[in-house]
Amino acid sequence: MADLRVLYEDNHLLVVDKPAGMLVQGDKTGDTTIAERAKIYLKEKYSKPGKVFLGTVHRLDRPVSGILVFARTSKALSRLNRQFKERTVKKIYWALTYGKPPASSGSLEHWLIKDRNRNLSRALNGAVRGAKKAVLEYKLVKSGGGIYLLEIYPLTGRSHQIRVQLAAMGCPILGDLKYGSRQPNSDGNISLHAREITFVHPVSREKLKIAAPLPETKEWSQIRNLF
Repeated sequence: MADLRVLYEDNHLLVVDKPAGMLVQGDKTGDTTIAERAKIYLKEKYSKPGKVFLGTVHRLDRPVSGILVFARTSKALSRLNRQFKERTVKKIYWALTYGKPPASSGSLEHWLIKDRNRNLSRALNGAVRGAKKAVLEYKLVKSGGGIYLLEIYPLTGRSHQIRVQLAAMGCPILGDLKYGSRQPNSDGNISLHAREITFVHPVSREKLKIAAPLPETKEWSQIRNLF
């Protein structure tokens, strides 16, 4: 059966813990995606004939780890898409940064411009043509050895939002060379983890809160010892 860390599963949903470095959906590299692994997992577990339906509800950047929600039916996909569009889904990320934030908690507001040729975003302090407003809140959770653990609450969903906004605050994420990290991580990825998600089940209407364990990497081990 496909190697997949399943956090929640029923007839309508499949929630997994995406490893850092794995694509959510295919790109020009042709590398195996977690969506493909999830389809193999479902096909093998339930002996499904033919193609397996699996809807991608949201995405994570390739070097980011953590919670990823898939829909197993078109009805679930449609209803979850509506929740994301209406911003009723609550997401919490954890990030390890080099810089100490200016306050133990606060909010960041920028206007982001996407450079598609270089696949990065720039954070501006004011609105300009083509820029999209990005807002997040953060809280300092722990610190040690010059590393800071921030809990992030994104209020918008822009490309590379957390990465570029933290860098603009002077707190680049460990391993994120694209946005100012001093050096690469041991695994070549970045220390940004989709830690928790809260949403309404698309069919039962029950409130679901799902968390993903921290990755087993050298960088996360440094901060784990502080708990």
